[in-house]
Amino acid sequence: MKKFPITRAGYEKLKKDLETLKSVDIPQNVREIEAARAHGDITENAEYAAAKERQAFIHGRLQELENNLACSQIIDLKASKDDKVVFGVTVAIADMESGDEISYRLVGPFESDISLNRISVTSPIGKALIGRKVGDEVNVRTPGGERRFEIVDITFAE
Repeated sequence: MKKFPITRAGYEKLKKDLETLKSVDIPQNVREIEAARAHGDITENAEYAAAKERQAFIHGRLQELENNLACSQIIDLKASKDDKVVFGVTVAIADMESGDEISYRLVGPFESDISLNRISVTSPIGKALIGRKVGDEVNVRTPGGERRFEIVDITFAE
């Protein structure tokens, strides 16, 4: 089984999400199904159909979370403080064409969230940045075409 890197905080969040699913969402869904069944004929019961659809979604999410936890490998961020881009750092990059600067935190695929400026180390930009230093220029093939960035800063945090 292939293992994917994850921060301790990301792992704990996955565990919390799984626990919430098991202790809150599943029991609530069971109650919804029971209430819908109490209304009588289930063949034309929209509430029953919706509750069963939600049940399928919940069980799919349950399997996804359990799989993600099983495939996760917690990486100790304190052990890797050098001057290179590594898993867990926040890296500031400047677009060589526009001059725009943006910071990304490099995390595992189960934690990535572009709205929070967290990108996966397995993404094209993440792969290109790993192992580089401040001042290095990086070429990245993106869906929008080839882009060039310069690494401006590397910040270690947890």
